Amino acid sequence: MQAADKILREMRRLGSPANVEGMARFGIVSPKAFGIPTPAIRAMARRLGRDQTLAEQLWATGVYDVRVLASLVADPAAISRSTMDKWTRDFDNWAVCDSCCCNLFDRTPFVWHKIPKWAASQREFVRRAAFATLAGAAVHDRTADDEHFLDGLALIEKYAFDDRNFVRKAVNWALRNIGKRNAALLPAAMACAERVREQGTRASRWIAADALREFRLKYGSASVRADDVASEQRG
Repeated sequence: MQAADKILREMRRLGSPANVEGMARFGIVSPKAFGIPTPAIRAMARRLGRDQTLAEQLWATGVYDVRVLASLVADPAAISRSTMDKWTRDFDNWAVCDSCCCNLFDRTPFVWHKIPKWAASQREFVRRAAFATLAGAAVHDRTADDEHFLDGLALIEKYAFDDRNFVRKAVNWALRNIGKRNAALLPAAMACAERVREQGTRASRWIAADALREFRLKYGSASVRADDVASEQRG
């Protein structure tokens, strides 16, 4: 714990109450936060490197900024399934959720097992974690089979009804990232968005309309969309 205590003291000195207030305006609210700029946290993570034991000690502090650092220091090859579940249960804002999902969880060997499990949770930030991790994997996991993302589209359809702000935004995020992943997945993502829109709830209409708008703005007419995605990837 000596190293973690030293880091905690260093981070406390870097904090700013004004930054904490600014974070709150963006929906980043946590019982304990120092208000450290993200670039400073990332610089500290680069200095420390990957260390799962240290990451778990940092996480245990309960401090928002320190937990973001923990997500960057944690080792995706060493973190356990139970630790991943514990951390998701601890999420109290979207930013620490997304830091873990897109810096860590989407790189673990357990990613495709955790996504459906977390999606089934009634807890807002646990369900968000499922779709934020899916969104991250669509960008970062370049070797994953398309079948994983087709399964992800089925989850998107299943949970598109959830109108909680931080859930519906993550569902939309995952849908957009899957559609932009490759030429084969784009038509499937667009068809998923159309089915989601037909569900007729406030959340599903917003999720679908926003995704379809981005797909059409980015790729144009239906006849050229797939070619445009393939061209982008070659370039």
